[in-house]
Amino acid sequence: MNGNLRVGNLFGIPFYVNFSWFLVLALMTWNYGSGLAQGFPALPGLTPWLLGLTAALLLFASVLAHELGHSFVALSQGVGVNSITLFLFGGLAALEKESDTPKGAFAVAIAGPAVSLALFVALFTAGAVLPLSGAVAAVVGLLAYINLALALFNLLPGLPLDGGNVLKALVWQVTGDPYKGLAFASRAGQLIGWLGVSLGVASLLGLTTFGSVWTLLVGWFLLQNANRSAQSATVQAALNDLTAADAIAVNSPIVAADVSLRAFADDLVLAGQNPWRRFLVVDDEGRLVGTLPVDRLQDINREFWAETSVGDVMITPGDLVTVPAHQSLLAVVEMLEQQKLSALAVVRDNGSLLGLLEKGSIRDLLQKSAQPVQSVQAAAS
Repeated sequence: MNGNLRVGNLFGIPFYVNFSWFLVLALMTWNYGSGLAQGFPALPGLTPWLLGLTAALLLFASVLAHELGHSFVALSQGVGVNSITLFLFGGLAALEKESDTPKGAFAVAIAGPAVSLALFVALFTAGAVLPLSGAVAAVVGLLAYINLALALFNLLPGLPLDGGNVLKALVWQVTGDPYKGLAFASRAGQLIGWLGVSLGVASLLGLTTFGSVWTLLVGWFLLQNANRSAQSATVQAALNDLTAADAIAVNSPIVAADVSLRAFADDLVLAGQNPWRRFLVVDDEGRLVGTLPVDRLQDINREFWAETSVGDVMITPGDLVTVPAHQSLLAVVEMLEQQKLSALAVVRDNGSLLGLLEKGSIRDLLQKSAQPVQSVQAAAS
């Protein structure tokens, strides 16, 4: 993962920290340490800075607990967690896929803020009940209210925040369409992002005392991610309305098993510019029975091409996966990504081969449909 350092596993989940995290850790240590040094001048030597470092590390531990909340609920639904990463603006639990139901998506989304609220209650109670005083009490109080702020901020109803995912799940539940939920929550996230950018700029220009450069940066971060979510919603909706049959490659490389190698070479390989390096072999009923790599011809003496059929030298389909022609293109893209495939064979309901579907053909189809090129490339890569 570019820009990230793997530091181990947490409950079997790969755990990373982005290099920006170290900068934030240093800034928070300095900020907290300076505050403690001024507020408690009796603290000796490096003690304020050590307490500041402890507070900063505990803050990130709170963020980590927040992400583990998302992760544990996802795992309970059978959704894998690829990684957890801490970075400049917080943390991210990367899930393998979306929950299957809006209720499941809601549970995953709300779990993080719920953990932060629970930490606030626990720390606030500890500060009120335990005989804490001085700098230690200040650190506990600080962590309590930071967890409260973390929960409330993440509950803002716009993507990529948890509140945006909650909103997406609610719209999905009402409409029955996850893509409408994604689009609605993305637009809400764009609005929140623009608000943050506007407040940040206004504060820098001296037009308001509310906001700061951090408001500007966070707003910009939210805006960029909300824009990507909006593009993703557009592409996913388009993919869901199309089928595998719509995206088969033009002039798919198909050859009959009873064709001679001489005819195969003359008509399909040597005639014109042939871009295909492997052909799909079908029987008399059009069913896929094997594949024939073009370089396989080099293994056969040309003297025997006329009397040797494609079926004689073909190889079994092997790793070539088939999908029905009516399969939604969104499900096909998910299959390509999850199984790390570059192509699929598309078959009709009667089992006959319709054609070859490649990632490039999906991009071409969506470009012809006037979808955003960059979004298409992201969806099909």
